[in-house]
Amino acid sequence: MIIFRLSKSTFSRDLLGKGAEKSGGRWNSKGTAMIYTCASRALCTTEIAVHTPLGNIPKDYELITMEIADRIKILDLEETKLPCDWKSFPHPRSTQILGDLFVKENKFLIFKIPSAVVLGEYNFLINPGHKDIKFLKIVSIEPFSFDQRLFVR
Repeated sequence: MIIFRLSKSTFSRDLLGKGAEKSGGRWNSKGTAMIYTCASRALCTTEIAVHTPLGNIPKDYELITMEIADRIKILDLEETKLPCDWKSFPHPRSTQILGDLFVKENKFLIFKIPSAVVLGEYNFLINPGHKDIKFLKIVSIEPFSFDQRLFVR
C-alpha cells in the first residue's frame, strides 16, 4: 500500500513522530509520538491547508511517498465505532484518547481513520515505536509547492 505525507523538508526523513509528539493533534496528545499520513496527495494538501492561516503560503515542504508491506495488519475502525464527536472542531479529547491508546497498546503499526477534513477519505496514523516500523519504506521525497489559491481569499 502507498501512503503520503507532506512535511517541512527538515523533517521529511523523520519517522520518529516528534512533531506530533511535541504539539499533539486530533489523534494524539502532547507527549505521544505519531506520524500522520494520508491515502492521497490531495488529502495531504487539504490537511495542511486547514491548519494554515489564510494569507500564509506554506514554503519548503516536501511530499514523502511511503510504501507499507502488504503483510502489515492495519487497525481499521468503522466510523460508527469512533467517538460521536470525532470530527468536531476544535478536535475533541476523545479522539486523542483513542489515538494514545493505539500507540500505548502497540498492537498495530497503522491505524486507519477517516479524515475529518474530507469525508470519505482516510488518514493513516503510524506508531513509530512499533516493531514493524522497519516495513515502512520511504519510496521518494520530492519538493512540493502549494497552489497559492488555497491560502488567499
